[in-house]
Amino acid sequence: MKESKTDGLIIKAISGFYYVEVADKIYECKARGAFRRDKSAPLVGDLVTISLSQKGYPVIDKIHPRKNFLVRPPMANIDNIVIVCSTVSPSPNYTVIDKMISTAVYNDMEPVIVISKSDICPGDELFDIYQKTGMRTIIYSAVTGEGIDEIYSILPNKITAFIGNSGVGKSTLLNKLFPDFNLKTGEISEKLGRGRHTTRTVELFKTMDGYVCDTPGFSTVQLERFNIIDKDSLQYSFPEFQDYIGNCKFTSCSHTCEKGCAVIEGVKQGEIPVSRHNSYVEMYNEIKDIKEWERKK
Repeated sequence: MKESKTDGLIIKAISGFYYVEVADKIYECKARGAFRRDKSAPLVGDLVTISLSQKGYPVIDKIHPRKNFLVRPPMANIDNIVIVCSTVSPSPNYTVIDKMISTAVYNDMEPVIVISKSDICPGDELFDIYQKTGMRTIIYSAVTGEGIDEIYSILPNKITAFIGNSGVGKSTLLNKLFPDFNLKTGEISEKLGRGRHTTRTVELFKTMDGYVCDTPGFSTVQLERFNIIDKDSLQYSFPEFQDYIGNCKFTSCSHTCEKGCAVIEGVKQGEIPVSRHNSYVEMYNEIKDIKEWERKK
């Protein structure tokens, strides 16, 4: 058999093997060593060209240009990020949620906030905060089915990643949406107050002419694990700041503590949620002294 080439989508990566979907067939592939040398390993979500041969594994020859990518979870070409946060067990961590939102906005991904466990504790406070930012915000209950239809509506023809702290109910939500997935779910550790990590790998599941992805959960988020946003660009990853940027007294305003800051005035007037500004200040202070050479790509 003469070697042939074809294009496909990486739907899963495990221990150096890449599973590439070509039409309705899945090929288990290896990647050329050049990708490791160039520190440009293929990611789930990559469109790639593979070589097929009778001998050995199919080989990934080329990674097509990406429109975006994340370091954690490691995946590319994401259209939507569904950020799942629970009303209780674990309680919402606003800074973690806001870091995920900023990462999505900065990388041209559409953030969607899904508030889970509303049947246990109402999610009105969370809903009010994130609806005010202009982002799509959905209250969801696995018990009543509230919010399911609205979540379905964002999925067709898109690659959608579900992300969030461990224990917020990502896998439970996906199982509710697509029972055939049969994803593993975990209980909440009472001692630690967070969920066990039941999702170990990143994998795309084909559905509704698109793909959805459950991702490994985590309990904390460090900005340096993502594509780091520089301090001057951070303000643009908070959509509700946009009407205020450029109206500050000082052109070099960091929007953290300066007198005459239009963003801070927006917070005082109740137009910008306090928790969102607090997250911005924490993130700004975290990244302001990071040098360019220190950034992890």
